[in-house]
Amino acid sequence: MNKIIKNYFLFLFVLHLGSTALAQTKKWTIQECVEYALKNNISIKQSELDFKATAIGKKMAMGSFLPSVNFGASHSWNIGLNQNITTGIYENQTTQYTSASLSSNVTIYNGLQIQNRLQRAKMEQLASQYQLTKMQDDISLYVANAYLDILFNRENLKVQKGQQENDEKQLLRTQELVEAGVVARGDLLDMKATVASDKQKVVTAENNLLISRLSLAQLLNLDDFETFDIAEVDMEATPSPVMEETPENVVAKANQVRVEIKIAQSNLDLAERDIKIARGALQPSLSGFYSFSTRASYTDRIVGLDPNGAPIVEGPLPVFKQFSDNKGHNFGLELRIPIFNGFSAKGNLDKTKINYEKSKNAFDQAKLDLETNVYKAYTNARGALNTYEATVTALEARQEAFNYAKEKYAVGMMNAFDFNQSQTLYSTAQSDALRAKYDYIFKMKIVELYFGIPIIQKQ
Repeated sequence: MNKIIKNYFLFLFVLHLGSTALAQTKKWTIQECVEYALKNNISIKQSELDFKATAIGKKMAMGSFLPSVNFGASHSWNIGLNQNITTGIYENQTTQYTSASLSSNVTIYNGLQIQNRLQRAKMEQLASQYQLTKMQDDISLYVANAYLDILFNRENLKVQKGQQENDEKQLLRTQELVEAGVVARGDLLDMKATVASDKQKVVTAENNLLISRLSLAQLLNLDDFETFDIAEVDMEATPSPVMEETPENVVAKANQVRVEIKIAQSNLDLAERDIKIARGALQPSLSGFYSFSTRASYTDRIVGLDPNGAPIVEGPLPVFKQFSDNKGHNFGLELRIPIFNGFSAKGNLDKTKINYEKSKNAFDQAKLDLETNVYKAYTNARGALNTYEATVTALEARQEAFNYAKEKYAVGMMNAFDFNQSQTLYSTAQSDALRAKYDYIFKMKIVELYFGIPIIQKQ
């Protein structure tokens, strides 16, 4: 029996290890990273809450068309000097009263302010949707940049480890040549220093890779960021069809699809609607009202006189009987014509006109900014492509030079210092080519985003 229990717990332990290992070996694709960020990023959550708030505002604006209905009730105690209805003398006594009311009010006309506020609420909801879309685009771009940064640091780490591995082999080779008396001992010292420098570069590359992984994990708002890693991806720096378009075409497309212009236009529409609302406050308003009320008392009452002329006193009528007898209705129309209100209505109208002019200027500025940003992104992408092509050419030349240096060093025609210089230049060229490659890919993605191509295609 004990053996069975031990085997059972052993099975659970192995199963736990297996599930843990499976969780740790998950490799995130850029598609998964962007989709996860769009659902869990804090900034996007805030924008989603703002959008929900505008939906509530729209519902409240629709409710303004409906009449208001309110119910009220009270029960009071009056303790102190009160007149005794039988003796006519003021005495200390307690009386109670209950009252209830139901009132309703409906706006018939108020300068179309209700209608304009509803239209404004709809516009505000649309503007909030544009803001959410922009936030999603920004976060997608941040995630893509962080993802490419990990890829660069990962490949750069491979380059540094490869250089360290080659230098360690050359160190062993140099030590054999020194022992054979072929090269001077100074070459061996140079090689040892080079290997030590390589180890330092590897450590730096490992730290950069770790930091880039942590940055992306935090951008995704992951709790378990220590085991976070991305999939092995070989991204090619292939030219995008968008780069074949002219900058003018990209600007024209961006004006159609980018939310920056839509946000500025929405703000301009909101400012224009605010003017209409403010003007409505200067017009007369008409409202209808209705109220129903009733009451009940708990004090004794005089119902008549006896033959001697003394009052006949009885207790209070039943409460519901009093409610029925004392009920009353009040209804009518109320007209309000603004004459003077301390310049508040006129001042508010003037302020909305100023805000409209500011929104108009902001709209014009948004178009200029978008055009500037598109041209800048297009130029940066072109420059990044030229830089990448130049670094590839330089890398090919450095590789040939390094191969030639290896041949010369192997036959003793080059000292260790010159050989290390050649290898360092080759390693630097590799890193420069990688950096230029991912810089071009990212800047190309920015141009594509302005052209309406999302970072990832929705499935």
